[in-house]
Amino acid sequence: MKGVGLLFPGQGAQYVGMGRDLFERFESARRVFEHGDRILGFELSEICFNGPENLLTETINAQPAIFLTSMAALAVFREEQREKKIAVVCGLSSGEFSALAACGSISFEAALELVRRRGELMSEASTNRPGTMASVIGLNYEQCLEVCRRSGAELANINSPQQMVISGSEDAVRRADAEAKKAGAKRVIPLKVSGAFHSSLMREAQTGLENILKYVPIATPEDGISFIANVSGEMAYDAEQIRSGLARQVVTSVQWVRSIETAKGLGVMEFYEVGPGTVLAGLAGRIDKSLRVFPWGTVRDILEENNHPVETRT
Repeated sequence: MKGVGLLFPGQGAQYVGMGRDLFERFESARRVFEHGDRILGFELSEICFNGPENLLTETINAQPAIFLTSMAALAVFREEQREKKIAVVCGLSSGEFSALAACGSISFEAALELVRRRGELMSEASTNRPGTMASVIGLNYEQCLEVCRRSGAELANINSPQQMVISGSEDAVRRADAEAKKAGAKRVIPLKVSGAFHSSLMREAQTGLENILKYVPIATPEDGISFIANVSGEMAYDAEQIRSGLARQVVTSVQWVRSIETAKGLGVMEFYEVGPGTVLAGLAGRIDKSLRVFPWGTVRDILEENNHPVETRT
């Protein structure tokens, strides 16, 4: 398969000021932000551009804010890179909604409202069943599974062969920290999150999302574009499969390593990280150093003379 892959970031990629330069320079991006504000009934763009940071990082705002910024960047990509054929789309966690909007499976309007509601549901679940998350550096998949088995934590993200995220109650994650260090982890980094995302503590959010998704029109991806789902790391074409995966995703592991390997298996070697940050570019490089990943989230990224693949740090 010839073409490029688009990677869409999820919660954690947000920063105050994201998207403002796109808004100021590109009419297509400006239209996306303005349309999003009208749909939501408040100026989410203002929070993206000017914060304050504590308001932007709230789950109910961060997820739709990243979606909106990613869609603005995508609008510019479609204008500036018309010759590029989009072959694959995938998004990390809430970034899946950006990916599904990009391949025509869910409308922009429905996806924005969904991701806002998803943030609300996850925030409510976090209040009712508190928890936290931590990044584990230096252990492989099997070792992290054993750490979870011993501690009662759950494996939330398989981001790269040597970088995983664990999730669960504060006690479980504290035990997992100790178990991971015993197993030889280089670092265990507590994450600044409001809950135990991608764990069974989000069951309430899963149920709520299932009820909402029943009424959301979902189409198969556009011809020629493959959507890769978080829950399996494999292509998903059937609308009901996509619908089910979106709900299950909040309580199951994000299979990011498998997602990138699946994309490469389709012959895709060139990717663009569409939206704020370059986290996904770094992860892709750690999964396979032969992949080329270009940032596409700021005017500086987009300018041809500055648009180079993100270098992988070892």
